[in-house]
Amino acid sequence: MRDLRQERLRRRFRPPKVSTLFIGESPPASGRFFYQQDSGLYRAMLQAFVSANPGLTDETFLEAFRDAGCYLIDLCANPADALSPPLRKAARNAAEPSLARTIVKLAPPRIVTLLRAIEPNVGRAIARAGWSGERVSLPYPGRWKRHRETFVRELGSIAALLSHGAA
Repeated sequence: MRDLRQERLRRRFRPPKVSTLFIGESPPASGRFFYQQDSGLYRAMLQAFVSANPGLTDETFLEAFRDAGCYLIDLCANPADALSPPLRKAARNAAEPSLARTIVKLAPPRIVTLLRAIEPNVGRAIARAGWSGERVSLPYPGRWKRHRETFVRELGSIAALLSHGAA
């Protein structure tokens, strides 16, 4: 079930104009959450942004993320990571229309998918939204070291552009 406290926290960090929309799969079933600063995704994104802007700290990151026009949303409103594969796929597919509406509403020039497994869902939502812009697909920086290294390197390049106002 959607955690309303988490959603209020997410909205608190929504920039007035979204320049880069990050899309994850769902809030984790563990209760950890990017905007609570307690998830592995948060730590990996912080690491990538610090590589581009060493002055960032845990205390300043979310504000800097927002001020750069970055916003993280999820494809699925409810945790999907603990579902069986068929239910997880169904949840992802069912969330596509809502994601399409969000893309239309936010109209970001760049979309970054944070889990390659949801790339087809994001692609269908983008098509439904009639959106065009820069698309980036990153591997989830979870258990595999090479995925985390790729994630931090590629996101660090985007963060460098954002921190220098080029995006």
